[in-house]
Amino acid sequence: MSHLTATGTGTETGAVTGMGVGVPGYAHPLLAPVEWAELTRPGAPVHWAVLNVADGPGARPDPHCLEAAGKLRNAGVRVLGHLDLCDGSRPYDELVADAQRFLDWYKADGFYLDRAPADRADLPGVRRLSATLEALRDGEAHLVLGHGTHPYPGYAEVADQLVTFSGAWTDYRWSQVAEWTADYPAGKFVHLVHGVPRTHLDEALRIARWQGAGTVFMTDRPGGPGQTGAFHSLPGYWDEIVSRIGRGVSE
Repeated sequence: MSHLTATGTGTETGAVTGMGVGVPGYAHPLLAPVEWAELTRPGAPVHWAVLNVADGPGARPDPHCLEAAGKLRNAGVRVLGHLDLCDGSRPYDELVADAQRFLDWYKADGFYLDRAPADRADLPGVRRLSATLEALRDGEAHLVLGHGTHPYPGYAEVADQLVTFSGAWTDYRWSQVAEWTADYPAGKFVHLVHGVPRTHLDEALRIARWQGAGTVFMTDRPGGPGQTGAFHSLPGYWDEIVSRIGRGVSE
């Protein structure tokens, strides 16, 4: 498995150094050309972006997604293929087949395992899948488990990063970090927060730092429980995020 101790900000294995942005999935490049273009801006602190063509890789290569993925990788941004685990109910063979298509068609650098289960009982199945995904890319796959909450601690050993918060600012500002996360390095965890007012952006970034999240996506777009649409477009204060994360946020 790749690790999080390497230096740099490009697509080299496991390199998550300093706080940066993880994009859980924009709309199709034809519908969101500005969003995809902004991710390749020189100096933008983007760790990775999730490519979700059609609830996965789609039935055939999409030329617009091919172009977008190529530009991201040329800019040093990891491209992660979107695999929906359906809370552990999706068949293993289907997931592996989709992963192979992402590799064959889009040269994915890894995978974002959306709706990953969080219970101890599901850990063996996720461990098996993670090992297979690593093998498909010769041990060089960057894996992100999209739990959206703190899972059973053992999941931290089967992926490079875990999404331990995904939800609204009104919940995030009072959130508590699980004690076991202190055993892992900064950068192991991902926080995705919608509905963050511009006036509270610095506060939200400080919370992320205090809780050890090395990759974040903060947006002022609203969203509801279980909805991901808030993350499909650029936040209104994207320029401020780029400048603040790049130079750090004072305590």
